[in-house]
Amino acid sequence: MASGFEAEFSVVEEERFRAHFYLLLSRLLGAPADTELLSLIQDLEGDDTAIGAAVSDLKKIAKTISVEQATEEYETLFIGVTKGELIPFKSYYLTGFLNEKPLAELREHMDELGIAKSDDVSEPEDHIAFLCEMMHGLIVGTFGKPLSLAEQSRFFDNHIANWAPKFFEELEVAESAHLFAPLGRIGKLFMEVEGEAFLIAA
Repeated sequence: MASGFEAEFSVVEEERFRAHFYLLLSRLLGAPADTELLSLIQDLEGDDTAIGAAVSDLKKIAKTISVEQATEEYETLFIGVTKGELIPFKSYYLTGFLNEKPLAELREHMDELGIAKSDDVSEPEDHIAFLCEMMHGLIVGTFGKPLSLAEQSRFFDNHIANWAPKFFEELEVAESAHLFAPLGRIGKLFMEVEGEAFLIAA
């Protein structure tokens, strides 16, 4: 799995909008922000919605934070000396341990969908960044063709909705979060929107 603001496939504008949110979350949660990513964030445009306001806040911080500060914040939050302030894995949030049954269930679903883990990735597949990247791919067709909303909903319900909202809530108020505080708010609000949209589409 490789993150990047690469070109999307032929998907409708609403789906493209959703895919960009998942990609933003994946990029920032998957590795410390570099100069290119901070520059891309500075080009984002918010609006008068709650998510739009959080995007504006993220943009403002991206204009003032250095790559070194962003890296230090990322490492404090997610890596730490022994562990970070937050542990961004599905298995941990659902069982209190890493590499448990939720990870095995995800791997089974990935096999079913034809999604393979990159050899360059050492972390378990249930990292929040990888899950957001997979949702992006399911929307735009990275792993074949774009999935139907019903199939997207199944993946979302089974692997994201049952823990990611809590993770994003905790990220928003984490002691070390500066750049990541508005990202936590974006993630929390976006999870709410996604959950409601899937219910309506069902």
